[in-house]
Amino acid sequence: MRIVNPTFGLSAAAGEAVALKPVNWKTDAIALFSNSKPNARELLDGIRTKLGAFRSVDNIDFVAKNSASQGASKDLIEKVAANYRGALLAIAD
Repeated sequence: MRIVNPTFGLSAAAGEAVALKPVNWKTDAIALFSNSKPNARELLDGIRTKLGAFRSVDNIDFVAKNSASQGASKDLIEKVAANYRGALLAIAD
């Protein structure tokens, strides 16, 4: 398992630390990350619909691995870390 601490495009000046704020689930960009197993997309779509009851879903995007049998690529993980403040993962069958 790989855990990523996203900096959301922020970089610290030399010797400074980047202070990350908590995810604001009502406004921040969120990735709905599928493991590409059957029904994962459907599960995430239901979550997106539920989130739509109390927030805009314009910045909630679906992301998926190429294959359920392989880990996510480094490029995909870096894309999610750079573009989203939070991610919800679906492990479905």
